[in-house]
Amino acid sequence: MNYSINVCWMYHDIMDLYGDKGNMMVLKKRCEDRGIEFNLDTCGIQEEKDLSTYDLIFLGGGADKEQISLIPDLLSRKDNLQKAMDENTFILLICGGYQLFGQYYIAADGSKINGLGFYPYFTDTGEQGKRCIGNIVIDAKLDDLETKIIGFENHGGQTRNVNSPLGKVLRGCGNSFDAGYEGYYDGKILGTYLHGPLLPKNPEVADFVITKALQKRNRSFSYSDLDPIDNPFETKAREVLLQRFQVK
Repeated sequence: MNYSINVCWMYHDIMDLYGDKGNMMVLKKRCEDRGIEFNLDTCGIQEEKDLSTYDLIFLGGGADKEQISLIPDLLSRKDNLQKAMDENTFILLICGGYQLFGQYYIAADGSKINGLGFYPYFTDTGEQGKRCIGNIVIDAKLDDLETKIIGFENHGGQTRNVNSPLGKVLRGCGNSFDAGYEGYYDGKILGTYLHGPLLPKNPEVADFVITKALQKRNRSFSYSDLDPIDNPFETKAREVLLQRFQVK
């Protein structure tokens, strides 16, 4: 059977902090290596797109200025995004994108920016400008997949009231300085502060995202149905990093 994935990268021109476009490059390559057709579309401010027609939506990170500029457009798409989630479109959110699916976030200047309000979590600002910065490793369970996720975090925002975290922090901060957990995952969205970008360091997570996207139109498809791919460089890099971070 021939498979394909239709992806929409939202606000690609302004929400690409810390090289998050690398996530799309990884998904494309890993799909092509398996003969899966990968169709990447973008959606900018005031572009008319029906987001519910895509298998995967991606929204990356940006600075406060960029996030504030897109808020009116993003909020105008709330019903369409809800329709997409209801129809099993999977959503990958990095940093600012993750924050915007919650109730609100407090910008560095103290202003309150309303989010989409899909989830109960909210984001306030760190005390005296403190930031969560550095390498981070979390122990995550994505449906039946258990894996350690490696990344780099750099965020002043402190996300709280997270009732379904992505994983337990083994090194680093996570959602906030004292959280002990990082990100959000509920089967519909995967939200995280992990840059790096995320997917080159974590091929299992990349394949998981591919699987979730394929399941929109192929409900019985499972992670184990993906053709195996050798990951010699990724595996070695992960081994070196986990050893350096003293994480077993």
